[in-house]
Amino acid sequence: MTAPAETPTLESRVGHYYQLDEPYRVSGEKVREYARAVQDYHPAHWDLAAAAELGYSGLVAPLTFTSIPGMVANRHLFESVVVGYDMYLQTEEVFEQHRPIVAGDELHTDVELSSVRRVAGRDLITVTNTFTDSAGERVHTMHTTVVGVTADDVDPAMLVAAKNVVMHDVNLAGIDTSEAAYRKTVRPASDARIAQGGTDRIPGTPCFDDLKVGDELPVHHARLSRGDLVNYSGVAGDANPLHWDENVAKLAGQPDVIAHGMLTMGLGAAFISAWSGDPGAVSRYAVRLAQPAIVSATGGADIEYSGRIKSLDAATRSGVVIVVAKSGGRKIFGLATADIRFR
Repeated sequence: MTAPAETPTLESRVGHYYQLDEPYRVSGEKVREYARAVQDYHPAHWDLAAAAELGYSGLVAPLTFTSIPGMVANRHLFESVVVGYDMYLQTEEVFEQHRPIVAGDELHTDVELSSVRRVAGRDLITVTNTFTDSAGERVHTMHTTVVGVTADDVDPAMLVAAKNVVMHDVNLAGIDTSEAAYRKTVRPASDARIAQGGTDRIPGTPCFDDLKVGDELPVHHARLSRGDLVNYSGVAGDANPLHWDENVAKLAGQPDVIAHGMLTMGLGAAFISAWSGDPGAVSRYAVRLAQPAIVSATGGADIEYSGRIKSLDAATRSGVVIVVAKSGGRKIFGLATADIRFR
């Protein structure tokens, strides 16, 4: 068990930055593997000819694909910088797609502890990942906000149970809280070059002139089983036992195993792509989580996705779509929006 984190100490670490030494190489196999995990069957993720028809040089990565290299990159942060907590609960995610990521890209990933806020007695911790291609252009930015939970708020038996079942090289609660062991590194001064590939092509989406505010998206139901959760854990590198161990989930106060927040967001992105016709047309996807989706061993879970057009901008031929996700009669998205470019 680690000592509770002190907010002033953690706040002094805001701005901590590092970049991974090795780039993440996006392959067609990884694109298809992730698309399968989030049930995204848009042809551009699977078929080279379909991707080329939309103007892409390779298979297009699903919108939330960067959660994979982000998970790898953030591990050091949560083991050595953001320490003193016994569990983290995801509350919000923002994906900014400056240009679609395609198979063949080499992503240089960096990590920055961008903010710490104290809300209702708990720390909200935001981490920003930026992904830069081999040409030095930023192609994607991802902001992840989690709540840091200390031992005072969880059943000690849960911590023991979790440590007994996690993968051998996973440390859930960090490794060092001493200031003597900590050295802050900050982002070097430089001008970020933002890729324009998301705005200089004609998207394969509905015609802007045919849309109106209030238009509703067709309702879609996604089914999740325990097998889907285990598969996603492996594909995304998320070893949290709340998503596959019933005993740990119940000790943590959940009625049963819960789906990954990132998985429900990935399903939501697939829902958006299926309606819009072009996964690369989304420039921003923001989700605030309200409740987790409960996935029982016998019945699994059904998640209902629906949406409507909130606003339209004639100057940019773009719009904002509100996405609603419900499971078990509860809203699992508190607020979710997607900014989409239209023809």
